[in-house]
Amino acid sequence: MQFIVKDEVARLTPYGPLIQALAKGLREPIESPPRSFFNPNHDASSVLIMPAWRPGRIMGTKIVSIWPDNNAKGKPAVSAVYIVNSCEDGTPLAVIDGTELTLRRTAAVCALAAQLLARPTSKKLAVLGTGALSKHLAMAHQSVFDLSEIAIWGRQLDKAQAVVDGLAQIGISARATTDLQGTLAGADMVAAATTATQPFIRREWVQPGTHLGLMGAFTANMAEAEPALLPHARLYVDSREAVLQKGGEVLQALRSGLIVETDLRAELAELLASSQPTVGRLSEQGTTVFKSVGFAALDLVAAEYLMDSLAK
Repeated sequence: MQFIVKDEVARLTPYGPLIQALAKGLREPIESPPRSFFNPNHDASSVLIMPAWRPGRIMGTKIVSIWPDNNAKGKPAVSAVYIVNSCEDGTPLAVIDGTELTLRRTAAVCALAAQLLARPTSKKLAVLGTGALSKHLAMAHQSVFDLSEIAIWGRQLDKAQAVVDGLAQIGISARATTDLQGTLAGADMVAAATTATQPFIRREWVQPGTHLGLMGAFTANMAEAEPALLPHARLYVDSREAVLQKGGEVLQALRSGLIVETDLRAELAELLASSQPTVGRLSEQGTTVFKSVGFAALDLVAAEYLMDSLAK
């Protein structure tokens, strides 16, 4: 059995090939039951267990620990480990840093959706949020778009600048800003990854033709974009089932009668498989939204690619 630490996960999953692997892997059947939820301390801390498998091949199980009070202690609030087993004989094959794997597959999925839904000429990316995922979102989009500008928006300029400085260390130029309206006005693509409980992306600030990837708001009571934006956009999701359970602004828009379930045009696997001209972006001036809350199949595909890379 192999133990694959954070730096090795990053080395084995470069963004361009990882995005291609997700595009291919999601076209193939994957089995996954609903995730399990546990509350061991009977408080705000919790543990999620998320399995997925391909019969006869491999099974992956992610164990996610969510300890909100860790922020005050200078420790990560969310951490994860990913365990890979053979489906041929049950043998444990690897234990992977699940935190890094999750960051990379999430950023890769956002960039893949942008490839499918943004205008092909898109050159200006706005990353909203300054958490651990922000740097990865910029890296993933940079790997598939010829970007002329990356703006990192945050409520606190020093945090946005810290993301910019981190990107500079790997040769990616970006700028920090606290001006959200101006940032949205100049963006072709938006990638949002925050823990916002109140919507901050206002409908009137989103310019025609913009593509938005909403990667935060992963509970029913959270929201990054105003639910009122969704009736004016073509809406796509990573997984209908997952989004209809915990997809923030989508659930709020549904409950308010702003949209109906059929307004979720397609999930990512369907978008990848479709050759229909009515699926995807229809015009240069149309707004597209990709809502993601994550699901176990994404982790499995990323882990498969990592294991294949390790074997080479």
